[in-house]
Formats: sequence, structure tokens, C-alpha cells
Amino acid sequence: MESAPFDPGHVTVFRKTVTETDLVLFAGITGDFASNHTDEEYMRGTPFGTRQIHGALIVGFMSAVAARALEDARPKGFTPVSLGYDRIRFIQPVFPGQTLALRHEWEEYDPAALRATAAVEARVEGEAVAVARHVVKWVHS
Repeated sequence: MESAPFDPGHVTVFRKTVTETDLVLFAGITGDFASNHTDEEYMRGTPFGTRQIHGALIVGFMSAVAARALEDARPKGFTPVSLGYDRIRFIQPVFPGQTLALRHEWEEYDPAALRATAAVEARVEGEAVAVARHVVKWVHS
């Protein structure tokens, strides 16, 4: 496999309004009932004024846009496998009811290692709220 199984610079997008249901189900699934996610009364008394969405849930939405990008990058004889996310940073809080615009952009490819990286970004109203670097390996099928 000499050339990349994707077009460098190719962008995949995904939008998701984060609902109350998303927050409550995620807290229940993970057991993360921290006050900043689940106690509205407490959070009203903080500079944030309301509950924040779990950072790990935002990473989950990053995974959703990455999965869509991987669907487009399935060369014959290879299966793409996500190796994870590096340099995850939460820049601003995300609140229930806000809409995330997620973007996955293929950047680099190492044909000898069959590995690629992509930039992943989550934005709310045009402002970056989280960023990461997605690492992918292509495995011979």
C-alpha cells in the first residue's frame, strides 16, 4: 500500500445537539455523577451558571465523526482500526442544549507503518471547545 487510503485534507463533519437525555444516560452508563454534570442548583451558584457536558462524552462524539471518516477510507484488503486520540484538550465547557459541530481532517500517512493521523475538533457556535489528534492503523484483512 503505497498511497494513503484517504485523501489528505479530506474533511468529514458531524453535528449533534447535546440533550438532557445524552447527559443523564452518559452519567448513568459511566457512573460519573459529579456535581458539575448532574447538580443544576449547585452549578447555578458557579461562574458557569449551569451543568457542563462530560468531557468524555465530547470525546465520544469525536469518535462518531471519526467513524464516519473511517467508513470513507476502507481500501480493499485493509481494515482501519482506531488506535485512539492523542493531545485531547478541552478548551471551553459545553452545556446541555448546545450544538457541537465536529470536524475530522486527515493529515499524515506513514505507508511503512500503515498509520495515519487526523485532526479532530469540536466547535460550538464557531468557537473551538475541544481538540484532539486521531491515530489510525490499517490492518491487512
